[in-house]
Amino acid sequence: MLGALMYASKVLMSMLPNVHLLGVFVVAMTVVYRKKALYPIYTYVLLNGLMAGFALWWLPYLYLWAILWAWVMLLPRRIPAKVQPLVYMVVCAAHGYLFGTLYAPAQALLFGLDFHGMIAWILAGLPWDFVHGTSNFFCGILICPLIAVLKNADKYTGIQ
Repeated sequence: MLGALMYASKVLMSMLPNVHLLGVFVVAMTVVYRKKALYPIYTYVLLNGLMAGFALWWLPYLYLWAILWAWVMLLPRRIPAKVQPLVYMVVCAAHGYLFGTLYAPAQALLFGLDFHGMIAWILAGLPWDFVHGTSNFFCGILICPLIAVLKNADKYTGIQ
C-alpha cells in the first residue's frame, strides 16, 4: 500500500516538475521499517515502470531510490528529537540536488556518453536538480509527522 501511495502522490503532484513527496516517503519508511522499507520503495519503482513504460529512463530508478534508502540507513538510529527534522530534511534535499549526478552514470552507459558528455548532461540538468533539492528540503518538513503516523499505525497492525 505504501508503494502505491508513493506512486499516487507522484501522479497527483506531476503538474509541478521535480516537486514530489517520494523522498519524504523513502526517508520516513526507512526510519520506521529499516530493511523492510525496500518493499514499498521497489513497489513504487515497479508501478512507475508499469504505468509509464519500462524504457531506458526507468533503469536508473533501480538504484536511485536505494541510494537514498542507504543514506538513511547510515544515519544514527538515535538522533536527538530536536535535530531530527533538520537532518532528515537535509538528507532528502541532498538526494534531490544530486539526483541528476546520480542518474548520469547510467545515462552515460546507456547512450554512449564519454566523461565530458556525462558532465555536460549533469550541467544541463542543474536547474532541475536545484528545484528538486529545494522542493525536497521543504517537503521534508513532513518526514517526522509521517514517521509518527507510520509508528502509530504499526501499534494497531503489528507490521514490525
